[in-house]
Amino acid sequence: MLCTVLLTLTNARAQTTQNTAQGVSLTAQGMEISLEFYSPAIVKVFKTPVGKPYQKTSLAVVGAPKKTAVIHEMLGKNIILKSSILKVEVNAETGGIYFADLSGKKLLFDKDYGTQFSPVDDAGTPSFKVRNGFLLDQDEAIYGIGQVLDNKFNRRNSAHHMQNENMSTYSPYFLSVKGYGVFWDNYSISEFNDNPQELSFESLGHCADYYFMYGKTADGVIANVRELTGKAPMLPLWAYGFFQSKERYHTQEESLNVLKKYRALKVPIDVVIQDWRYWPEYNKSDSAWNAQDFDKTRFPDPKKWVDSIHQLNAKLLIVTWPGFGPKTAQRKEFDSKKMIINFDTWPPNSGARPYDVFNPEALDIYWKYLNNGIFSKIGNDGWWLDSTEPDHINVKPADFALPTHLGSYRSVKNGFSLMHNKGIATHQRAMNDQKRGVILTRSGFIGQQLYGSNTWSGDVNSTWDMLEKQIPAALNYTLMGIPNWNSDIGGFFAGRWRKDGGNKNPEFQELYVRWMQFGAFSPMMRSHGTDLPREIWNFGDRGSWCFDAQERYIKLRYQLLPYIYSTSWEVSKNDGTFMRPLIMDFASDKKTHEIGNEYLFGRSILVAPVTKYKANTWPVYLPEGAGWYNFWTQQYYQGGQTVKTDAPVAILPLYVKAGAIIPFGPDVQFATEKKWDQLDINIFAGADGEFVLYEDENDNYNYEKGAFSEISFVWKDHTNTLTIKARKGNFKGLIKSRKFNINLVSAGKSGKRINEVKTLLYQGKQIEIKL
Repeated sequence: MLCTVLLTLTNARAQTTQNTAQGVSLTAQGMEISLEFYSPAIVKVFKTPVGKPYQKTSLAVVGAPKKTAVIHEMLGKNIILKSSILKVEVNAETGGIYFADLSGKKLLFDKDYGTQFSPVDDAGTPSFKVRNGFLLDQDEAIYGIGQVLDNKFNRRNSAHHMQNENMSTYSPYFLSVKGYGVFWDNYSISEFNDNPQELSFESLGHCADYYFMYGKTADGVIANVRELTGKAPMLPLWAYGFFQSKERYHTQEESLNVLKKYRALKVPIDVVIQDWRYWPEYNKSDSAWNAQDFDKTRFPDPKKWVDSIHQLNAKLLIVTWPGFGPKTAQRKEFDSKKMIINFDTWPPNSGARPYDVFNPEALDIYWKYLNNGIFSKIGNDGWWLDSTEPDHINVKPADFALPTHLGSYRSVKNGFSLMHNKGIATHQRAMNDQKRGVILTRSGFIGQQLYGSNTWSGDVNSTWDMLEKQIPAALNYTLMGIPNWNSDIGGFFAGRWRKDGGNKNPEFQELYVRWMQFGAFSPMMRSHGTDLPREIWNFGDRGSWCFDAQERYIKLRYQLLPYIYSTSWEVSKNDGTFMRPLIMDFASDKKTHEIGNEYLFGRSILVAPVTKYKANTWPVYLPEGAGWYNFWTQQYYQGGQTVKTDAPVAILPLYVKAGAIIPFGPDVQFATEKKWDQLDINIFAGADGEFVLYEDENDNYNYEKGAFSEISFVWKDHTNTLTIKARKGNFKGLIKSRKFNINLVSAGKSGKRINEVKTLLYQGKQIEIKL
C-alpha cells in the first residue's frame, strides 16, 4: 500500500511539474507557471490561468534566451533551479518564487499566493486583470518606474497610475539597491503600488510576464535590461552640441537667420529645430495637420533651406506627429485601411486622429510619406517626435476600448511611443546607414534606447520647483536602461514672466541660467519654449551677466566633447549611463539612497544643480569612498561629508572624483570644427584611474564594423605614473600624431591644488611618464 501511495504521489507531481533544459514548468494555485533562464543572471517568469494558454510576442524584449547551464534540485516539495549566478526556489503548492544569489543571500520574493487573475471584458474580448505581489526588505530602496515629476527619488511607499501622458512617462520596472531589477512586460494602463505589505503590479492582459535580472550593481542591472531590450547605438558627435529651438520658427528665413546670428556672435551651436505648422494650412485651419510637406509661402524652397543650414555647419531636426488632420493624404489612406485609432488628438478642433502604430503596415505607410515628403526631399538630420503618448483630448471612457492591431487601446497604450520610434528609426536605418539616427521624443518605454531616442520631460512650466523636479525624474528614467534624456532649458511655458520684463526679468534670467547649467550636463543640451524667445541675445548683449553665463556653459559643453563622446561609447559598448545617480557608484553609502538632486555625469564629474532663486551657496554631499576636487577652485575634500559650496549665479557646483582623467577639447563653434590633435588631459590625483578616449568617423555606422579607435590613459597614484597605451583600432581620418597637454592636479597639505603640466607628442605607441 505504501509503495502504491508513493507511486501515486510521484505520478501526480509528474503531471504538474516538468523540468525543461533551462527552467521548469508547473501547475500551482490554478495557474500554469514557467520559469526560464535567459542567461545566468536573467530569469523569465510566465503565468497563465489553467486552461487559458497564451502565446505572447513582446514589443520590448528583442533578446533571445542564451544557452545556460541550469541545475535542477528538490528541497522537500520545493523546486530549486541554479545557474552560475542565481538560485531560484519555487514553492509548488503556493506558487511562491524565491530569488537569491548562490550564497543564499535573499534578493526578492514573488509572494506565496501572490498572483491573481480576475476575469474582465476588454472591449468584447475576454481578458484578465492581472496582479502580482512581491515582498521586499523593509529598508530596501528601489528606483525606476519612469519619469515622474513628483520630486521623489526612492520609489518605496508610493503608488502610481501608470498611464503615459505629456510629462508622465512610465514603464513597469524597478531597480533595487540590492542589485537586481524587475521588468513587468506589459503595455496596458497599469497600477504600481508599494506599501509595507508588498510591492505589486496590476495590469490588463492574459498573462503575468516578468523578467528578474540580477546584475549585482545598478550598472549590471542596466546591462541586463539592454541584453533583453536592445543596446543603445552611438549618436553622432554633433548630437552632443548645443540645440536651439522655439515654438516656433514661422518661416525658413527666420530659423536660418537665428543660426546666422549665432555664427556672427561666435556662440557655439550645432542644431536648429523646426517645430510644428511648417506644413500647408487648409483654409487657415488645422485640418491638414502634420501633412509632412511644406507650405509654399513660408517654406518656398525647403531643400535650399536645409542646404543653407548645412553650409553654416549646422544640422536640422524637424517635427513630425503621430496624428493627422482629415485633409491629409496620410489620413485618407489610414482611414481606408482602418489604421486610425479614432479619438481626438492635438490640436483641438482639427479633426486630427492618431495612426495605429501597432500595425506593421501602418508603420510602413507612415515612413513612406515621411520619407517622400521630408527625409529624401530635404535631407534633414534628425526627428522631433512630438506627442508620442499620444495627446488625447475630449477624452471619453469609450476611447480606451477602441481597437488597435494588437487589441484594445487601453491594453497597449503605454507602448505607443516605443512602436512609433521603432517605425521611424528602423526605416531610416534600412535606407541610409551613413547618417546615424537622432530622435527627440516626448514619451518613452523600456527598449526605446535601441532606436537612438532621446526623451524630453514634456511641456513643463518655467518655475523653480519644476527645475528641481527634473533631476530625480531624469535619474529614475535613466535607471531603466534608457540613457538619453533632456528637458526644455528654461521650461516650456514661460508666460508667467511676461508681466515683469519677460527675458529681462531678473528672476527668469536666473532660472534660465540655472536650467542651462543643468542642460550642459544632460545627454542633450537643448533650449526650447513658448511665450518668450530663448535665443541667447534676447537676454542681453555680450558683457551682460546673463548672456555671459549662458555662453560660459555652452562653451564648457563643447570643451567637454571628448569626455562626453567617449562616455557615449561607454554607454553604447559597455551599457553605461550618462546621468549616474550616486547609488550607481556609492551604493554602500546609505546616504546616497535618498539623494536624487545630485548625480555623476559620466563616471567622474559630480553635478549638483542649483534650484532655488538667489542662492549663493549650495549644500553638496560628497559620497564616502572617494576624494573630491571642486571643479572651479580645485580645492580637495574627503568624501562622506556635505560641503557648503559657493554657488553665485554663474557657478554650477561641480566636483571631480579623485583618480579621474578628463580630456578637454579645443574652443570650437561646432562639434567637428577642429580636430582633436591637441587635447588637455586633466588628471586628478588621490586614487588610481583610467579613461578611454574614443574617436570614430562621427556620423555613420562604420563603428559597428570596427572603424574606431581607443586610447587608454592609466594613472597609478602611488607612483605618480601615467601610461598612455598604444592606440587600438583605425578609421578614415584617424589622427596619427598629436599633442597631449598633461595637467596633474593634486592636493597639498592645505587641500589646495598643486598643478604640474607636461606636453607630450603621441604617435600611437605606448608612453609612460612619471609626474
